[in-house]
Amino acid sequence: MNKSEMIQQLSSRADIPRTEATKVVDALFSVDDGIITEALRNGEKITITGFGSFETKKREARTGRNPRTGKEIQIAASTSAAFRAGKGLKDRLGA
Repeated sequence: MNKSEMIQQLSSRADIPRTEATKVVDALFSVDDGIITEALRNGEKITITGFGSFETKKREARTGRNPRTGKEIQIAASTSAAFRAGKGLKDRLGA
């Protein structure tokens, strides 16, 4: 399912106009100013009981190896977003 399909599903299930559904999806998921993005940028963890949680993961700088040449390289520290499925979602999916 892509964003457009999600908007269509939200519009029909919530019985709201497509323009309103678009605003809702953008308010949650926009990478520029979405609720989830802003919370993660501020170091907050987002927990939706039964569904899952979003949080940031930090990786320290480290030495790696180029698999093609075998030469050692320096890998910079990084922060990434992570999602962990909740028990309700896992149970529903049979995972």
